[in-house]
Amino acid sequence: MRIEFIGPPILMTDQGVSYRAKLDGKDLECQFSYEALEDIDPDSIMGNPLEHFAKHQLKLLSIAEQKISKGYSHDGILQVHSNDLIAD
Repeated sequence: MRIEFIGPPILMTDQGVSYRAKLDGKDLECQFSYEALEDIDPDSIMGNPLEHFAKHQLKLLSIAEQKISKGYSHDGILQVHSNDLIAD
């Protein structure tokens, strides 16, 4: 299994962030919910979701990689929610 995060981060209409990846050469959209972005750093006030994503990008992409490795992506989309942060 080859996972390649290529980005860039894109603001979604619900204020979450989408980040493009490739899984074995196929397109995969990683979607990080607004709530996951808020909860990744509960002691910080989130302003711009894209800036907040950039600040925590390594940790968020690590969580996405774990979910991808476990087979949690479907139809070219992987969703990361607040409850995924607990398992980290």
